[in-house]
Amino acid sequence: MRHFLNALVLLGWLAFPAVAQTTPNLRLKHELDSLYEVDQRYRAMLFSPRLNRRPDSLAAALGVSKEGLNSAIMGQMIRTDATNLTRVQAILKQYGYPGKSLVGAPTNEAAWSVIQHAPALIPQYLPMMKTAAETGELPFRLYATMLDRQLMFENKEQLYGTQAQNYNNKEWFIWPIQNAAQVNQRRKQAGFKTTVEENAARLGTSYKVLTLEDVAKMPK
Repeated sequence: MRHFLNALVLLGWLAFPAVAQTTPNLRLKHELDSLYEVDQRYRAMLFSPRLNRRPDSLAAALGVSKEGLNSAIMGQMIRTDATNLTRVQAILKQYGYPGKSLVGAPTNEAAWSVIQHAPALIPQYLPMMKTAAETGELPFRLYATMLDRQLMFENKEQLYGTQAQNYNNKEWFIWPIQNAAQVNQRRKQAGFKTTVEENAARLGTSYKVLTLEDVAKMPK
């Protein structure tokens, strides 16, 4: 019986792509930590209260004019995203998803974040994210968030209410949700700590149940 169980364990690890995640990889952990810091740096600037309260000082720190501050931040973000994406794709090819057993938490969220910011590649990597989430290598709520994003891009109902959209470039709404009455139960099961209503408030809007037909009728 013991040999049989050992064989099952071995087969389970062989099911993972590339290198089996059996021991922490500190070099990879440090690299992913650095990639994540860069991934978040310019996004933090865009959403920082400092950008509204003290744009002059932030512009001076970046060596740009106050008028060109937003464009400069966006440009830096796009460039760093491209660099990060190239490296993360190489990591995913070599190791499979660099999950909790390989790089620890929260470093196991870094590769997810980089792919989340590359919408065109989400369909390619979503199955890998699902496997990582189902095996405890990635928080399931992150896979759920990425799944919702892809469903929205496909003009389908999302499942967990994580995605918002706007119309007229000013009014935001929570993208339609499949079986909306059960969304908070699904959110809880996926590991979210907030309800869909609380998430909507965090995104700066109020939650309203909408259908895809409602969205199609919104002014473009």
